Amino acid sequence: MGHVDAGKTKLLDCIRGTNVQEGEAGGITQQIGATYLPAENIRERTMELRADAQLNVPGVLVIDTPGHESFTNLRSRGSSLCDIAILVVDITHRLQPQTIESLNLLRMRNTEFIVALNKVDRISGWKKCKNAPFVKAIRQQTEDVKDLFNMKLAEIKTQFQDQGLNTELYYKNKEKGECLSIVPTSAISGEGIPDLLLFLVQWAQKTMVEKLTYVDKVQCTVLEVKVIEGHGTTIDVVLVNGELHEGDQIVVCGLQEPIVTTVRALLTSHPMKESRVKGTYLHHKKIKAAQSIKITAQGLEHAVAGTCLHVVGPDDDMDAIKNSVMEDMESVMSRIEKSGEGVYVQASTLGSLEALLEFLKSPAVRIPVSGIGIGPVHKKDIMKAGVMLEKKKEDAIILAFDVKVTTEARELADDMGVKIFCADIIYHLFDLYKDYIEKIKEEKKKESADEVVFPCILNILREFNKKDPIILGVKVVDGILKIGTPICVPSREFIDIGRIASIEKNRNPVDYAEKGDEVAIKIVASNREEQKTFGRHFDKKDELVSHISRRSIDILNESYMNEMSKEKWDLIVVLKSLFKIF
Repeated sequence: MGHVDAGKTKLLDCIRGTNVQEGEAGGITQQIGATYLPAENIRERTMELRADAQLNVPGVLVIDTPGHESFTNLRSRGSSLCDIAILVVDITHRLQPQTIESLNLLRMRNTEFIVALNKVDRISGWKKCKNAPFVKAIRQQTEDVKDLFNMKLAEIKTQFQDQGLNTELYYKNKEKGECLSIVPTSAISGEGIPDLLLFLVQWAQKTMVEKLTYVDKVQCTVLEVKVIEGHGTTIDVVLVNGELHEGDQIVVCGLQEPIVTTVRALLTSHPMKESRVKGTYLHHKKIKAAQSIKITAQGLEHAVAGTCLHVVGPDDDMDAIKNSVMEDMESVMSRIEKSGEGVYVQASTLGSLEALLEFLKSPAVRIPVSGIGIGPVHKKDIMKAGVMLEKKKEDAIILAFDVKVTTEARELADDMGVKIFCADIIYHLFDLYKDYIEKIKEEKKKESADEVVFPCILNILREFNKKDPIILGVKVVDGILKIGTPICVPSREFIDIGRIASIEKNRNPVDYAEKGDEVAIKIVASNREEQKTFGRHFDKKDELVSHISRRSIDILNESYMNEMSKEKWDLIVVLKSLFKIF
């Protein structure tokens, strides 16, 4: 896992692709949603490092995550599904936002991880040593290149230190439990790949024997729900422990209710050299963990990716299993606004939906959510989001995270006026939403510009012109005075004397005047027939006040919150009492 473009998938391609390019499949099987690397293959790739390496594991199942959000799917009853993670860091771009998110997620889950410092071949002047162990590759470099590598490494180690973590190159690391190991790699030319594979296996074998030991109890997570031609709706699962059989009765989480069904077929992809044969799978009567499997069964249309799969045994309590599989879904549903107001959120899996809801709930964001969906956006989702058109038009939005939108749904959204924002990264989705809301606010501001009234109290200092227009020298006692503000005189039965046409400070025109400013103002009568005169209708002793109303207060609340300080709201409270607005 790691930041977008750090080279996660390329690294995996390099691990499994070298032998394929040479026409030696080496028994590597390209699994569904994961890659299985048998021990023989790992032994072959690490020969140059340690020919006598003792490998006790039968192989490694690698799951490639598109980003940190998807890691949330890889969980079983709240704990992490994976035993050890590889955090991929781009040496040229160092720690980026998603790297730090991934880091925090790994720490939160107490998941062991190592750092693959990728793209060493991008260092200026780097001499490529195809598929070589890193120590051998670095020896081939010039002193300048070595210095540049050490400088970049030092910067990254400092960044990790800022996150509260000590790091060291894996072969120099004397305190592996306390200090994170860094393995420099290149996904393009393969340097460091032998180191990464050997260190991964040996570190896991040394520190997590109990975790790696196989147990019979089925532990299985749904990774993806897919429609496959000839098979209907299928689920891709990762089987971590136990054994699955054709004909097993299984229970999986559904959008509305638990799904109870029977396994029709257990499928895996063909080995890599045959993976170009489309639409064919290997059938199995039974499969033992750890493997990635495609399951075909009836009624999987509403299965929720990112949740646990349970196998029903002869003595199991079906009701207890049903309740258990729905626990994750219920925790997500509890985050929806009870008021029924908010945006509609759609994501590819329960895990990514949880990550998005968590982000939207965070103090810096605070976007209310009225409804959720999992999987592609269909017409029914548009109809649900469209309910907001009546309640709160700007919330008639679907935030679609890492999902496709069907053509029919897109057309219906355009017709109804429902906005759909799509992105594969949470931050991008938030940016799209924020820009849209800002645009709406600006439009509302323009629409309500004539009705908005900011609070102010003025003292009259002198008179320049008594009527048509009235020109006065005033001091702003409290609040803010803006052009266009309607002015009245509370002490003279709240008579309206007109709107502020212009403001001058030190003989220069300005748009507004703040508390304490002394300015000259021109007041133009709102109604020519009811023009007021200084000296007859009001005089120097009278206080002038902006004429607020319930509507003007609502507009300030909706569109001008960023321009209103606590002091100005306090003045609004005083004026509400003065104008008897409740």
